[in-house]
Amino acid sequence: MVKPGRNGVAGPMRIALFALACLAFLSWSGHAAWAAPDEVSLPIKDGALRAFLFKPDGGGPFPTVVAIHGCGGLSESSSQIRTTYQAWADFLTKAGYAVLFPDSYGSRDLGSQCGVRERPVRASRERVADIIAARHWLIGQPWVRRDRISLLGWSNGSNSLLWAVRPASAVRDGAPDFWTAVALYPDCRRNSRLSWSTRVPTLVLIGAEDDWFSAHECQQMVDGAKGRSALARIVVYPGAYQGFDSDNLPFQERTGMATSRDGSGRVHVAANPAAREDARRRVVEWFGQ
Repeated sequence: MVKPGRNGVAGPMRIALFALACLAFLSWSGHAAWAAPDEVSLPIKDGALRAFLFKPDGGGPFPTVVAIHGCGGLSESSSQIRTTYQAWADFLTKAGYAVLFPDSYGSRDLGSQCGVRERPVRASRERVADIIAARHWLIGQPWVRRDRISLLGWSNGSNSLLWAVRPASAVRDGAPDFWTAVALYPDCRRNSRLSWSTRVPTLVLIGAEDDWFSAHECQQMVDGAKGRSALARIVVYPGAYQGFDSDNLPFQERTGMATSRDGSGRVHVAANPAAREDARRRVVEWFGQ
C-alpha cells in the first residue's frame, strides 16, 4: 500500500485509487449511469397527466410496465425522480421493459400525501383513473406490446393497483387487458374485508416487519381470493420493513404519517438487500410468465 507522505498528501497511486472508487460509487448509485426519462402527457378527464417514460434501446415493440408511485410522490423536492423508482426503471429497461410513471400528485400540484388523512387524490378512484389513462395512452404507441402491459406499484400506488385489477375495474375497449401486476407493500385492510379478487395474475411483496401496513391482512386478502380469482400470490420477507427494495435506505423512523398499523403515525423504513434482490428476480419472472 502506498502511504501518504509526511505532509498528509496521498501519493499518485492513492489518488488514482480514490478516483476509481469515486467513479465506482457514482456508477453504483446510478447518478452516472441512469438514463434521463422522456416526459409525456396523458389525457385525463380533467386535463392532462404528466408521466415519465423510460425505454430500452431500439424500436420495440417492448413489454411495458405502468409504475405507480407511493404516497411520497414520484419526485424529490428537486423534481428528480426518487432514487428507488429510478433504480427500478434502470433495472427493468435493462431487462427489456419500457416503464411509464404517471405522476398523480405532481400533475395536480400536490406534494407528499403521506401525512394527509383526507387525500384529494384517492387510491380507489382518481389514481385508478390515472392507471387506466396510462394504459389507454400506451396501447396507442407503436413501440408497445399491447398484450404485455403490466402494473407495478408501491405503498399507496399498490393500493390503487389492487383496485385497478378487480374485475369491476375492467375496461372493455377491445384492447388486451393488463398482463400481470405486482404490488409492493400495499395497504390490504379494506380489500381483505371486501372479498377482493383479481382478473389478472397479481403478486404481493411485503415485509414481515412493515408497520405502515399489515402483512397478515395481505395474506388474508390473497387467501380469500382463492377459487374465485385469477392467480394471486404473496411473499412475506422476514425482518423486512417498508422500503426494503431501496438501494441505500438506512433504518429510519418517520412520524406524523396518516397510516400506521398501531395508529400512532410512527412508522419505519429500511433497505433490505436480500429482500430487494429477491423482489427484483420475482418481478421479472412474474412479468415474463
